[in-house]
Amino acid sequence: MRTLTAFFLPLALVACQPPAEEPPLAGADIGGPFTLVDQSGKTRTWDDFRGKYAMVYFGYTYCPDVCPTDMQRSSQGLRQFAKANPAEAGKVQQVFVTVDPERDTQAVVGEFASAFGKDIVALTGTREQVDAAAKAFRIYHGKGKVEEGGAYLVDHSNIVYLFGPDGEPIATLPADKGADAVAQELERWVR
Repeated sequence: MRTLTAFFLPLALVACQPPAEEPPLAGADIGGPFTLVDQSGKTRTWDDFRGKYAMVYFGYTYCPDVCPTDMQRSSQGLRQFAKANPAEAGKVQQVFVTVDPERDTQAVVGEFASAFGKDIVALTGTREQVDAAAKAFRIYHGKGKVEEGGAYLVDHSNIVYLFGPDGEPIATLPADKGADAVAQELERWVR
């Protein structure tokens, strides 16, 4: 009798556990191969981030409001998550990709990213490389009217994606709702 209990008890416990929740972006065709350059001049591909969760945001450094706010909130959310879950947070890489490579050089994206965290990978490249990456990640972007003096805005999607260690899309992170919401979503998905 004891042997049967030892055999069936673990099966009963497994049967009582609720099924794992499917991520909202499971199966979505988001993400894919790219070749860009990081702030230190190193060539980076999407495969470089395999084995880690990746928080990916496309924006630009001259953005007057949305990009810095999204970067600040997502970075703060990751830091909050790290305080409560240091081991899991060590599995997360935050990535910033410019949609304005004409102005966002390696040095510029590096300075921008470092304002939000020391471990953020900031990426730029040629216009063709950036456009290919944005297309793979389903990011809309378009250069606005060039004003006198050369200033312009870039219209773009503002989505913080969370990808899993195999490069699979998991969820969007609610940077628009603040750092607490980002930390809660990371808690939900990062294992």
